[in-house]
Amino acid sequence: MRKLFGARGQATRLNWARLVRLALPVVLLGGLFGYAVWPWLSGGREARVRTVILYGFSILGEMMNDAVFPAFQAEWEARTGERVEFISAFSASGTVTNQMILGVPAEVAILSLELDALRLVEAGVLPGPAWRDLPHGGIVNRTPFIILVRADNPRAITGFADLTRPGIGVVHPDPLTSGGAQWAVLAEYHSVRMLGGTDAEAFAQLRGVWQNVTAQAASARAVRTQFESGFGDALITYEQEVLSDRWRGRLSGEIVYPESTIFSEHVVVVLERNIAPEQRDLVEAFVAFLWSETAQRIYVDYGFRSVDDALNAANPDFGVIPYPFTVSDLGGWEQAKPTIVDGIWRDQVLPTLGTRGTP
Repeated sequence: MRKLFGARGQATRLNWARLVRLALPVVLLGGLFGYAVWPWLSGGREARVRTVILYGFSILGEMMNDAVFPAFQAEWEARTGERVEFISAFSASGTVTNQMILGVPAEVAILSLELDALRLVEAGVLPGPAWRDLPHGGIVNRTPFIILVRADNPRAITGFADLTRPGIGVVHPDPLTSGGAQWAVLAEYHSVRMLGGTDAEAFAQLRGVWQNVTAQAASARAVRTQFESGFGDALITYEQEVLSDRWRGRLSGEIVYPESTIFSEHVVVVLERNIAPEQRDLVEAFVAFLWSETAQRIYVDYGFRSVDDALNAANPDFGVIPYPFTVSDLGGWEQAKPTIVDGIWRDQVLPTLGTRGTP
């Protein structure tokens, strides 16, 4: 009896093993089919994830990460069902420009000044100034250059001319790496001419400011840290940078609006060579979004001035500047850089300062 039972049990196990081998491919195929079709039947299909790579100048980081990226992600997913992730890097405009020249895979960049975009053309990264075909000539937002002074303004600083007084310590970004610093140089020089002064008086003011430069750093964000650490009496910087901290209750100082100053204009460039064909629709949609009313209102909320002046009234903290100007009033960066930044600041002002004020 035991022998018969054992043989029968063995036969049964063999039959089951054969059945499993025969059935396994059917089960696997059925499972794969179910996995593929169930999301469609249930409406539970996971959204496809796509990526955009953006590089930008230093003070953009918080606004882009906290507001612009999420707004676009929500809009794109609602329209296409796809999720978008952003890979981003923010540093001094000259630094990110150098990184793109060295080959980082940025698809879109927002630069502090068009001069850096022109450098990308010279380096062969961009085939030409195609950003000028974008809305507003590629300018996505603006912010004026102002002076940040210590609380209660103990040195009674009212404009750039006061920064030339003996004993005033000026904290300044480095024009060799910072786009903000080059905007500041133009403000320090040309504001004199906007108020009726001569070229000689403009030179004297620029030299006087740099005679008093006591600390420098590579970017507007880094030099702000120096000022907050106690260096100097005044910092020349972007209005947006200061307003952002005022709203958060962490501003240690006061804003001084010069009677005349420059509006920095920030440029979007698209690095076509880094965009795969299947990425083009996404990148183009994101770039277009940067000029949408949604994005422009975000800029205003974060202290940047919109290219649509009608939207700027929504921010009552924007200061009044009686005599503003832009780089186009100086012939554009193609003329302003060799004439003022290089020809006057670098070649005439710095040699008269010795080691003081020299980057």
